[in-house]
Amino acid sequence: MLSVLIIDDEEEVLGVIRLFLERFGDMTVRTTGSAKESLALLNDQTFDAIIVDYDMPEINGIEFLKILRSKGDTTPVIIFTGIGRENAAIEALNNGANFYLKKGEEIQPQLREMVHMIRQAVEGKMLGRGIGTSQKLLSDAIYFFEEPAFAIDRDGRVIAWNDGMAALSGVGAEKMVGKKDHEYAVPFFGRRMPILIDMVFEDPAVIRKNNYSIISQEQGTIIARTKAPGTDGGEHILWMKATPLFDGRGIFIGIIGAIRDITRSVDTDHVTPKAPVAPEVTARVEKAEVSPGKGKMFDRIMGRSKANYLEGLRLYYRESRYADAIAAFDRALEIDPSHAFAWHDRAVCLRALERNEEALASVTKALELAPADEEILFTCAETLQKLGILRNDTEILSAALDTYSRLLEKNPANADAWNNMGICAQKMNREELSRQYFERAGDLKRYNKNLVRKRNLGALV
Repeated sequence: MLSVLIIDDEEEVLGVIRLFLERFGDMTVRTTGSAKESLALLNDQTFDAIIVDYDMPEINGIEFLKILRSKGDTTPVIIFTGIGRENAAIEALNNGANFYLKKGEEIQPQLREMVHMIRQAVEGKMLGRGIGTSQKLLSDAIYFFEEPAFAIDRDGRVIAWNDGMAALSGVGAEKMVGKKDHEYAVPFFGRRMPILIDMVFEDPAVIRKNNYSIISQEQGTIIARTKAPGTDGGEHILWMKATPLFDGRGIFIGIIGAIRDITRSVDTDHVTPKAPVAPEVTARVEKAEVSPGKGKMFDRIMGRSKANYLEGLRLYYRESRYADAIAAFDRALEIDPSHAFAWHDRAVCLRALERNEEALASVTKALELAPADEEILFTCAETLQKLGILRNDTEILSAALDTYSRLLEKNPANADAWNNMGICAQKMNREELSRQYFERAGDLKRYNKNLVRKRNLGALV
């Protein structure tokens, strides 16, 4: 009889899984409510397999896995992940997880799959996990993704091509899986050629030389944009992401790639609404992008930019004098155009005055300066959401979803972002997806897991 440890901070989940595994899986089960409690337990007791929830307070499932593996513990681990946590699946495999299981509505099929995974993981530990098994896990990970994604093995052969890629490229998995020699580039560039997924280990200079504009490059993952000829005769902008995958022993097994056509949407670091921003707004933004001269530099050193910024913050936050606050932010930006939050808070004021198009231009500039800031990402997404609803424009709503998704990659516990994604999906008549997003937001609030990272404006003022 196999022994299994289940880690989840939701008592109801623990009860259901325990009952099923003991009754139908013929297993002995121990449960704990936190990773910290489990690590203490594992000092004195061993198990044949461990099931751990990804989203837990203090120490999440991935962090628990890292701690476990750093101690040399090779116990098979299955990560239980929720909707929208595709990156968690990849991170889990990279850190030595044996499997991951996606949470959903139908509990019985999930639990049957869990029993199968436990037995397979235990057998795999006895036999050793080879490259072929790891590549099968990589392939399965791709079909877990909602966005267009594919994977290649160490030899550059396509081993997975999900439905999103089939829809985006017009080429089905049956025609692409097994192909190599850059065949995956043909639907997008009209010829075989290296693309971002082939350059994941290259120096940034090499990537730029191949006409890619790098958005971010951290922890092995590269996100970049490039131009490609469109079937309509025009030029398209493609957003790409590439992530190498290693097994628990550190052996390279393949690369995952994701592609989006962002020509008329929003990519992960730049905002372009379908309707053009008014010329006078663009001119104002471009004027402020000029580096400050000697006199302005002196003003920066003397703190005048900060003083103007704080004055604007006080006017809008304490007194709701939005027009006066915008004027103060403009003075701050004239001195220091690199002040991301001056652009951001200026956008908040513009939106309060229903000058939504100008607000989008302003928060776009903030996002260019601080592409990883969660508060700026949220404001950008919220502004797009408002414009999309006002114009009944699904492309702008889709752009809002993209931006919320980027925020949730950084902070999956932001309930407001999940809720707003539900609103966007609802307006796009994607009822099933909308319901999933609303449920996720509700779960976070119900179990007090909601985590919103933003500035304390009261303290700043």
